Amino acid sequence: MGILMNEVDRVEILTLQDNTIDLVSRDNSDVVQRAMPLKGLEVKNSVLAEHGFSSVVTVTKGDRTRSILFDFGFSAHGAAFNADALSVDMGGIEAAALSHGHLDHVGGLAELLKQIGTKKKFVLVVHPEAFRDGRFMRVAENLNVTFPAFTREKVEGLDVELVETHEPYPILDGDIFFLGAIPRVTDFEKGTPNLYYLKDGEERWDDLADDTAIACHVKGKGLVVLSGCAHSGIINTVKYTREVSGVEKVYVVMGGFHLTGPEMGPVIDPTVTGLKEIDPVYVVPTHCTGRNAIMQIEREMPEKFLFNMSGTKLTFSA
Repeated sequence: MGILMNEVDRVEILTLQDNTIDLVSRDNSDVVQRAMPLKGLEVKNSVLAEHGFSSVVTVTKGDRTRSILFDFGFSAHGAAFNADALSVDMGGIEAAALSHGHLDHVGGLAELLKQIGTKKKFVLVVHPEAFRDGRFMRVAENLNVTFPAFTREKVEGLDVELVETHEPYPILDGDIFFLGAIPRVTDFEKGTPNLYYLKDGEERWDDLADDTAIACHVKGKGLVVLSGCAHSGIINTVKYTREVSGVEKVYVVMGGFHLTGPEMGPVIDPTVTGLKEIDPVYVVPTHCTGRNAIMQIEREMPEKFLFNMSGTKLTFSA
């Protein structure tokens, strides 16, 4: 199965929400631009960080620039607050995509849509299993923590056209692709063992079948792959992107890699080994990657590592 992924000249990923913020890092470059929430050259407030992820992904091809939302953060207000603080022009966003149905990626959808405003045929692309009900995390033998459900009814109350697909789906006429279901082919990326959901009254291990990513192809540089949490495994995600696009060269691997917590510790080493074998120009771990994994990626791939924060804009050009 192949998809025609258009070549673009530039991709900008503006993170509206991530787990970290530092307004005085002063490490801007041609690629990295840190948040500076200025109003008339005066710092009016900070930028909010929370356990979640949201981004505006903008692609440029020739004289045409277009944008989508990818994920929406945890709280109802966090990503929208940051968009306002950073004076982001939300009116030009044409579509949205969701990495998976967990609460730390869906919470800000309604507020972000208010900022975007009413648009004819504003498409929201999701995997059908994003609407799994009864999701929870087993913290201890007799202690479960439930996750609020992301439901079709919630989406139907918004001004969007819902697209549910298992297959790769073109966004912005193929400048960006929603990858759909990610095959699990590595022997070490087996998902998170303490996540479950209820189906027909029975507890089932949650394989996060809805977990997916988006990707685009920067002319002459290769693939830019952006995950939300990579519950499917970030190496599986990149392998699948290569397979369906027919493009081997990888420019950027970015996103949550979900390597945090003691149960995921053994997955860090083979993941870093896999990233080295992929050999992208940049690796940008975000959100749920976890401190230990982020430090190991930085230590073992220092020339490729970029540190992400809320409000950071990364520019990857041809």
